[in-house]
Amino acid sequence: MPDHASSTDAAVQTQLDRLWSLSPGADVLGLDRITRLLARLGDPHHRLPPVFHVAGTNGKGSTCAFLRAALEAAGHAVHVYSSPHLVRFNERIRLAGHLIDDAALAALLAEVLDHADGIGASFFEITTAAAFLAFSRIPAAACIIEVGLGGRLDATNVIADPLVTGIAALGIDHQAFLGDTLIEIAGEKAGIAKPGVPLVTMAYPPDLTAIIADVAASAGATVIAQGSGWTLETAATTLRYADSGFALVADRPRMAGAHQSENYALAIAMLRHQGRLSVPEAAMRAAADWTHWPARMQRLAPGPLRDLLPAETTLWLDGAHNPSAAAPVATALRDAAPGGRAVAILGMLANKDAGAVIALLAPALSALVAVPVPGHAHHAPEALAALANRHGLPATTAPDIADALSQIAAAPAPDAVLIAGSLYLAGEALRANDESPT
Repeated sequence: MPDHASSTDAAVQTQLDRLWSLSPGADVLGLDRITRLLARLGDPHHRLPPVFHVAGTNGKGSTCAFLRAALEAAGHAVHVYSSPHLVRFNERIRLAGHLIDDAALAALLAEVLDHADGIGASFFEITTAAAFLAFSRIPAAACIIEVGLGGRLDATNVIADPLVTGIAALGIDHQAFLGDTLIEIAGEKAGIAKPGVPLVTMAYPPDLTAIIADVAASAGATVIAQGSGWTLETAATTLRYADSGFALVADRPRMAGAHQSENYALAIAMLRHQGRLSVPEAAMRAAADWTHWPARMQRLAPGPLRDLLPAETTLWLDGAHNPSAAAPVATALRDAAPGGRAVAILGMLANKDAGAVIALLAPALSALVAVPVPGHAHHAPEALAALANRHGLPATTAPDIADALSQIAAAPAPDAVLIAGSLYLAGEALRANDESPT
């Protein structure tokens, strides 16, 4: 399903309109188009600062955020490329610590689009080329690059010699592009492995571990896996990361959810298994507290949406768009609503497994309100409500998030409300709450 983007800046919007007119209008995997486009631009991907390349079904964005926090705490200027954006397209490209401004973005997109005729490059391929062009021109100590879709055929995989690569949590998603089984998906993610470059991974079941090892061996990469190459132990408020000859005790991440400790530890392992950038232990510890990544069990601040609820009810936001994302969110929601009274406002894209997500969230909920995802093909709210009912969960529908919150506020107040099901819906929530995602 293609990304969507608009801008309040007229110059940026002009280029986004051009992009849509040239784009095939759908996800397209493969390295031929991006390679030809980058060649026309002078191959900027060969002139990037050292690259941290991160793949995964879930958690890769959070892992990138932890990497960025640790590197910046160590005094390094860092470029970041991530997707999708939540509110502003500019969120995708961070230059030496700062989001790209509108004037620079408009000029950059124009330059790339001027070289794109006849290639048929996708939306993501154009934006990837724009990011690499910017990164090649502005000095920084490192680039953190998040894989868009899969790994092996993702546009970001034109990077031939990253400093270190990493794979976060694996799960079923994007089956039309990556395969219907976890083994197929794991093999696609492992496709970011490069000769002589460490591939740092979490712990996976034996069959997934085996396929990742096979793909890495074929590429000439060394796998450094959780459990054998590094370990993580968690306590109530602290965690302990260890690898050969090194141990770090830090506070558990400020970001909500036990799964964030895993993402943090993966970032530390990636930092530990590269040899070019100095990152002191103090900077690694600081990342646990400094890191913020929007729409990942984010507690919303006072604003137009939050203020629709009683003061004693907390309002949370998470993408939770596939089963492997929904499972840790359900656990975090139980912590947020110890009284067991939690309501979800759920909207999901049409290509997502709504039944599986609802099945995982339902045990942590007392009710659900289903909503559409504006501007995107989505499951009908009535269909989501029916799925919730099958799990014994009372469910209603609403035309938007604000109306859903008003419904919830009119009933006995729950302990917590969770807006979930799509990062596009999360972007709508942040925008409506007047809350910046950065």
